[in-house]
Amino acid sequence: MSVAAPASRLLRFDGFELDVRAAELRKHGIKLRLQGQPIQVLAALLNSPGELVTREELRAQVWPAETFVDFDHSLHNAIARLRETLGDSAGTPHYIETLPRRGYRFIGTVERIGSEDPRPSTPTEASRVAGVAPVRSEPRSIFIPALLLLTTAAMAAVLIFLTLSHRAAAVPVVRSLAVLPLDNFSGDPAQEYFVDGMTDELITDLAKMGGVRVISRTSVMRYKGTRKSLPEIARELNVDGIIEGSVMRSGQRVRITAQLLYGPSDKHLWAESYERDLGNVMNLQSEVAQAIALQVRAQITPRQQANFNAAHPVNPEAYDAYSKGRYHLWNQFGMAQSLNTAKTYFEEAVRKDPTFALAHSGLADAYVYLAMFRHVSPESSYQPAKEAVRQTLTLDEGIGEAHDTLAVLSWRYDRDWDATERELNRAIALAPSYSCAHEDRAEYLALRGRRAEAEAEVIKSRQLDPSVYSALTEAAVDYQLGDFNQLLEASRRGIASNPNEWFEHFYLGVGYEATGKQLESISEYQKAVELSGGDQDAVVALAHAYAGVGRRTETQKILRDLEQKSAKAYVSPYMIAALYATLGDKDSAFKFLDKAYQEKSLDLSWYLKADLRINSLRSDPRYQSLLRRVGLQ
Repeated sequence: MSVAAPASRLLRFDGFELDVRAAELRKHGIKLRLQGQPIQVLAALLNSPGELVTREELRAQVWPAETFVDFDHSLHNAIARLRETLGDSAGTPHYIETLPRRGYRFIGTVERIGSEDPRPSTPTEASRVAGVAPVRSEPRSIFIPALLLLTTAAMAAVLIFLTLSHRAAAVPVVRSLAVLPLDNFSGDPAQEYFVDGMTDELITDLAKMGGVRVISRTSVMRYKGTRKSLPEIARELNVDGIIEGSVMRSGQRVRITAQLLYGPSDKHLWAESYERDLGNVMNLQSEVAQAIALQVRAQITPRQQANFNAAHPVNPEAYDAYSKGRYHLWNQFGMAQSLNTAKTYFEEAVRKDPTFALAHSGLADAYVYLAMFRHVSPESSYQPAKEAVRQTLTLDEGIGEAHDTLAVLSWRYDRDWDATERELNRAIALAPSYSCAHEDRAEYLALRGRRAEAEAEVIKSRQLDPSVYSALTEAAVDYQLGDFNQLLEASRRGIASNPNEWFEHFYLGVGYEATGKQLESISEYQKAVELSGGDQDAVVALAHAYAGVGRRTETQKILRDLEQKSAKAYVSPYMIAALYATLGDKDSAFKFLDKAYQEKSLDLSWYLKADLRINSLRSDPRYQSLLRRVGLQ
C-alpha cells in the first residue's frame, strides 16, 4: 500500500460520516451502533480509499500483538458487521471490496474534513519525530551477524514471556451480562415484534447459564434506540459484558449478528453472524447463546447442553404467531385488549405447530395474567392454563419459565404450598437468571412469613432486574410482611423511577393508610385508579379509604356499581367482600369470601393475611376457619 494521506478528523461518504477521534459512525446525523474493531477497520480503509489495505496492515493497526484472538475469524466478523451496518454486499460491493487472500479496498468516494497532524513520511522525519538520532554507518564486523541473532532470540524470548504473563489481562472476565435490544435491519418497521422476540429468546436462553448473571428483558428494553454509551449502560445495569447486534429477516431467511463487548471500556471481545431458514430459528438462537456462553466461560449443565442441542425445527407461521403473542403479552402489560390479542396469537401458534413447546407456555401465561388482572373468572382460565403448562412440560421439561407458571398456578389456584415451592426451585435451577421466578419466590416466601429468605430473593431479583418490576417485588414483600414504613420507602423509590406504574401508587396508598395518613392515601389511590384504567383492586382501595374519612356514601356507590357490573362481566367476589367488610356488614362479607374460596380466587390466596380492607373480620371465628381452609394458618 502506498503512503496514506494525512489522517482526518472526519471522513464522509454518501450519507455516512466517521468521526475518527470519537470513534463514532453516523448516518444522516444519527449515530449508528458500531464500536470496537469494526469501526477501526473502517477508519483504516477510509484513510486509503481506492487502495489495497492488506490483511497484515489491518492486523498491525487493529489487532496488536498482545491481543489474543483468532485473527482470521475476528477480521471476517468485523468486515461482516461493517457490511451489515453500511447495507453493503460482498457479492456486489458498493463500499468494501474483497481482494481474496490479500485484503480489502474501499471503493467509494471519501471526503476528508479537519486533518490531524500529518504522519512522518520519510525515515529521517520519522526519526526526528520519535526523538531518535539517525544511525551512522559503522564498519562491518564478523560479530554483527551473531550479535543480531542473539538480539533477535532475546527479543523473541521477552515477547513470549510478556505474551504469557499478560494473556489473562488481555481478555476481561465477564461475570454479568446484558443483551441490549437487537436492531431491526430488515428495512421494515413492521418486523419490530419479530426482532424484539429474538432479543427475548436470546435473553431466555442465556438466563439458563450458571456462573454469569444475565439482566432481565424488562430492564434492557428501556435502552431500545438509546444513544447512551456502553460504559454508561454497563454502569447503570452493573454489568461487565454487553451483547448487541441486529436481526435481518428477508422472506424465510433470518440473519442475526451479535457481538460481545466489555462494557466498562467498550472493548470488543467477539462477534459472529448466523443465518438460517425461519423454520430453524430455534437452532439459530441456541447456537448464538452457546457461542456467547463459551466466550464468557459460563457454566452449562449436561441437561442444558442437551436442551440446546435438541432445538428442533418449528413451523415458520407458528413461530411468527408466537413472536406476535409475546410482543402483545408485554405491550401494555395487564391490559385486557393486549392480553386477549396475545392469547389469540398463541392459540394460532399452537394450532399451526402443536409440537412447539414455547407456544403452549405463552398460552398458559396469557390465561394466568387474564385471571390475575380479573379480566376473566378463575374457572374460565384455570383449566386451560394448567393444560397448556402440561403440554409445555410434556414437550420440553426443561423450560424454566413453564415451571414458574406452574408454581403460580399451584399457589394462587390450588393453594398447594409444597408444589409451589418445588416448582419455584425447579424454575430457578433450570434458569438461574430468570428474574420472574426470583420475584415470585420472594413474594411467596413473604406470604409464608419466611422473612430472611424473602429478603434474600428481593436482593437477587434486584440484581437481575433493576427495573420497576424488582421495585414492585420489594413493595409486595414489605406489604406481606406488614413492614409499612419500609413499604412507604420502597414505593417512593419505585415511583421516582417510574411515576406511571399504578401498582407503586397503590402500594404507597396502602403505606399511607397503614400509618394513619388517610388523605395522602386517597390521593395515591386516585392516581392508581387513573393509571390502571379503573382496575378493581385500585377502585376498592379508594372506596375503603373514603370510608375511613367519613365518605361512606361514595363507598356505597362504588359497591353498587361493582355489583351491577358483575351481572355482565367478571368482578372478583373477594373485592365485593372487602367493601362489605369496610361498611361493617360481616355476614355479606363472609358470604362473598366463601364464594371467592369456591371459585379459587387468586385474590384470596394473596390478600387474606395482609389486606387492611378486611381488618374488621380478623377477630371473627369464620375468618380463622377460612385461613385454615386456604392453608395460611
